Amino acid sequence: MTKDYVEQSDGGYWIVDTRVSLDSIVYAFLRGASPESIQRSFPTLTLEQVYGAIAFYLAHESEIDGYLKRGEEDFERLRKETRDRDPAFYGKMTSARSRLSTRRS
Repeated sequence: MTKDYVEQSDGGYWIVDTRVSLDSIVYAFLRGASPESIQRSFPTLTLEQVYGAIAFYLAHESEIDGYLKRGEEDFERLRKETRDRDPAFYGKMTSARSRLSTRRS
């Protein structure tokens, strides 16, 4: 008897019967967070679900790593397109961040 902890739908991977993405669990795991710490960050998940998600990732590591890399590439492409559409706005934001960080120093 096996239990599924991860499902694929709408182009992504999700913890079964939740709105928590596998991405969230995997990135925390890769940063070195313990399963218990991850579970505290996602109180809707049980510790069993977190371990199940990590086991799924480890069993499908190359597939999930590729999926995550494609997601990062898509994000970067969209970020660049957005910046290219309104460079003046992003110039103002960069200038404002710079002024804020100078004041805090």
